This record gives sequence, C-alpha cells and structure tokens, in this order.
Amino acid sequence: MMKRIPTLFVLLNCLSIGLIAQSTNIRVFEIFQEKCISCHGHNSPESGLDLEGAGITLEAQASYVRDNILNVTPNNSYAAGKGYKYIYPGRTDLSYLFRKISNNLEQTIHLEPEEGAVQPPDTEPQLTDEEKELIRQWVLYGAPASGEVIDEQIIDDYYNVNGLASFPNGPPDPPAQNEGFQIKMGPFYLKPAGQPGDELEYFQKYELDLPADVDVTRLDIKISSSSHHFILYDFDHPAYAQNLPPGLRLNAFHNGIGLVAAVQEATDLKLPQGTAFIWENDLVLDLNSHYINYSATNTYQAEVYVNIYTQPSGTAAQEMKTDLIVKDDIYINNDGDEDVEVQIVNYNLGEAFVWGIMGHTHQWGTGYKVYLRENFVQSDLIYDASCPFGIPGCVAPYFDYQHIPMRYFEPFIPITFNNQNGIIHEATYENNGPSPVWFGPTSDDEMMVMVLMYTEDTTGVVFDDTTIIEEIDNPLDEVAVFPNPAQNELTFALPLDAGEIRIRIFDALGREVEHVENNFGNIIKVQRGALNDGIYLYRVEDNHGNFKTGKILFE
Repeated sequence: MMKRIPTLFVLLNCLSIGLIAQSTNIRVFEIFQEKCISCHGHNSPESGLDLEGAGITLEAQASYVRDNILNVTPNNSYAAGKGYKYIYPGRTDLSYLFRKISNNLEQTIHLEPEEGAVQPPDTEPQLTDEEKELIRQWVLYGAPASGEVIDEQIIDDYYNVNGLASFPNGPPDPPAQNEGFQIKMGPFYLKPAGQPGDELEYFQKYELDLPADVDVTRLDIKISSSSHHFILYDFDHPAYAQNLPPGLRLNAFHNGIGLVAAVQEATDLKLPQGTAFIWENDLVLDLNSHYINYSATNTYQAEVYVNIYTQPSGTAAQEMKTDLIVKDDIYINNDGDEDVEVQIVNYNLGEAFVWGIMGHTHQWGTGYKVYLRENFVQSDLIYDASCPFGIPGCVAPYFDYQHIPMRYFEPFIPITFNNQNGIIHEATYENNGPSPVWFGPTSDDEMMVMVLMYTEDTTGVVFDDTTIIEEIDNPLDEVAVFPNPAQNELTFALPLDAGEIRIRIFDALGREVEHVENNFGNIIKVQRGALNDGIYLYRVEDNHGNFKTGKILFE
C-alpha cells in the first residue's frame, strides 16, 4: 500500500464556536416560542411535538425543547421510515422539523405529500428567511446545546445587505433517480475579504446509508471559483467515524481514512469504462471544503454539490483507487529565492496503472512536476502543473496554484513501484512574504501533496471519447486583456453575453489590490492608480462559476 493519509489539515484556523454572545440553541428556542407554540405548546401539541419548553431558566427551557427534537424519531410514519429525526445533527435533509419549515430556503429539500403540509400554517406568523437560516446553521453545525455557531449579523448582511452566493442561479440538478444521487455540503458563510472569517475550511462526516453496495462511475463535483479545494474522503470502516462530532467541524480528526477525489475547480470526473470506485452500503464519507472570500464588500455563501452516478455492485471490472502522497516536512524561507522540495515515491505497491496525477501547493508555489524513476534514476517528465491538463511541453507555462490541473492518461501509464522504481515529485516555491512558512492547511501555510489515481489491472477497461474528464465550455476563455505590458490603463474585452462580471487584481503576495464589478457592456477599463511597477495576477469571473486568470505587467 502507498502511504496512508496522515492527520492532514489538523492545524486549522483557531476559530472558537462558543462563549460568544447568546447561544444559538437559545435563539432557536426563542424562534420556536414566537412562531410555533400555538400548535406545539404544552396543552395539545400537534403530532405530539412540544416546542414550548419547561423549566425555571431560559437555558433549562431551551434544553427541554432540544431534548424533545434532537435525534428523536417523528410521529409521521413516512418520515420515520426514511430515517428522519426531528433534528438530525449535521443534516438538514434528514431533519424532519427543518424540512417542514424550510419552504424553499433549502432548495434541495422537496417536501413529499406524505410528510404533511409546510409549517407554520398560513394562518400563523411565518418564519423569516433569516430565522430559517439561523435554524439551518444550528443544524449544520451539529445542533449544539451551547455556544454561538454563527453571528446573526452575517446572516442579516447576506440576506439584506451584500449577499453573494456560490450558486446564484440555484443548486445544480441532481442525477436522475435511477442514475445516482446528490450530496451537499453547506452553506457556510464568509465575511468580506480582510475580516476574520473571510477564509474557512470545514470537514463533515456524511453517512450515505445506501440500500446496497454500488459501483460509482462518475463524480460531478460542483464548486464555485472562490473554492480553494474540495476533497472527498472515505472511512476504512464506519466505526472510525462513530466518535466524530456531527456537522461542520474545523479539525480533521482523521483516523482510518482514505482518499476518493480531490479537486480545485468544478470537475466532472468520469471514470474510464470498466472502472469504478467500490462503495459498500454502510460507507461513511468525510467531506472537506475550503473557501476563500475574495470580495472586500460581499458576504459569501459557500456551498458544494456532488452528483454521484452509480451502477450495480460488481459491474466494473477494476476498482479505481486514489492515494494522497504527502511531503509534510517542507520549510520555505522568506528570502525570495527559489526553494525546491523533492520526494521519491517508491512504496512497494508493485505495478500500478496510473490514470490521474495532480499536484498541490499554496500561494508561494511556482511549479509542480512529476518524473518517472527507473533503476534509482530520475527519467521522463510526465506531469507539469504549469501546462494545460498537466501535459509537459507547453509553449507558455503558467502556474496557478489555486487551480492546478489533473493529468489523465488514456490509456493508463504503467508504473512499477518498488525500491528502485516509482516516481519523483518536485515542487518549487518563492516566498516573498513577511515570514518563513511550514507545511499547514491554511493559505498562510504551504503544502506539497500529490493525488494519484490508479488501478491494479487493465482487464476489462475500455477507453472511448467519453471517459476522460468532461471539458465544460468556458465563455470567459474569450476574454482579452490589453495592452500588456501596460502603463496607466488596462482594457478587458468580454464576450457580448458575459452578464455580470467581477475582475480582481492581486499583487505578488496574493493580496487583492483592485476589485471591479460590471453589470453591463463588454468593455471594462481598469485604472492603474497607485499600483507600483511589477507583475500582477488578474482573475475574471462570472456568476456561473466560470473564470479566467492570467498575468499582467505594469511598467
């Protein structure tokens, strides 16, 4: 076996959920008192659900109600048969009470007729979107008894002041019922750039509760251009996930876990015909989403959707396996010189048939390459992250650490892994920042990790034009930027039907130094202003997740 995943991303931003202001549990209780107890009070609680509370103190009353709903099976027979609880910590889709009050706030929830009518009734006071969002956040963070899971001001800002959604046109459609299913992570909310909470990375265990074992042939992963990455892990055995807290969590707490897929942009991952991920019916996933809010003015709603396509278990001839190869002893000095980190990968795996390779660094990364190793000697370059699709030899290499490509080999490339053979991966860095950096999970740290996807045989594998990753048309590929180099003004020429566009310009330290939004027209002029001479990065993005990046030079 290759190196199992170590405890990655455990040193996350110190973000305390609790001991701040009034607890979210009490605020949820207060909403129930204002909007729900006319039907769910002590005297004649409808469907046996008492939300009125009992006790001398507010805390005791809120605790009483929480005990009545947390992990409690509803009286509704349909909901009980589906495994719903009144509140299923971490999962709004399985929380019957939230399903009843969502009323299109959570657009992936479709209340079935057997579940009864939307609540509260039209004759009673209605919940506002902000109130429903607070309840949703409480559920998503595990419905804790104490602590503030989210500042209500950020909810108010999103809904009433400056909200910007990952998916402004609503959630993507799920697979057809006979083709697979959809899972979702989020939403969680990020404050505008430059404020605490403008960058967040969360993990969440996700129980699939499949009716039977399945082969997974395709993962269509939907993330926005503000996502730094999304990683899909699976636990070797459900027991490893039992002691993990439910809902969004900051720490990985990884034990007995493997890698399924890792992406840095929206990716429709179609496995070659005859291969599949093998998922058992009791499989538990661990979702890992990292978002950065690049807007200095907008509150950001971060979401991830994964469309999972399946076929009956045993259909695939070969299992697709994924390993995360980590060099975690890196140290990048802040002297501005090039720093090269190298690791030999020669685990005793035997012959592997490699389908995909992808590298990963953070902001100080300037390149990522993978070479074959044959008879103790470095040989052919097989992956260059500075080139489109990771294919070495491009004319104008450009390394975008936020969107490093995966290279796919069709047919597979056979690689023998033993003491003298394997691969060598190499990352280069230039740290011009204020301090040295080590390996770590945040954008202020650095990383050197590689994703390797492979099978152990090729029997039954068929390649055709549809097995490779689907390339989604990007209208922003047509964006032109001129003059470059520029002196005082840049012109961005956009497609005629581009719609609302955001242009961000970053300096060499990754700091946003210019932000322009355009709601009409296909010509945007950006003034240099007080920017110094030098190289800058630009990023053009629309509201559909499309983007284009590049370099500009002011002189």
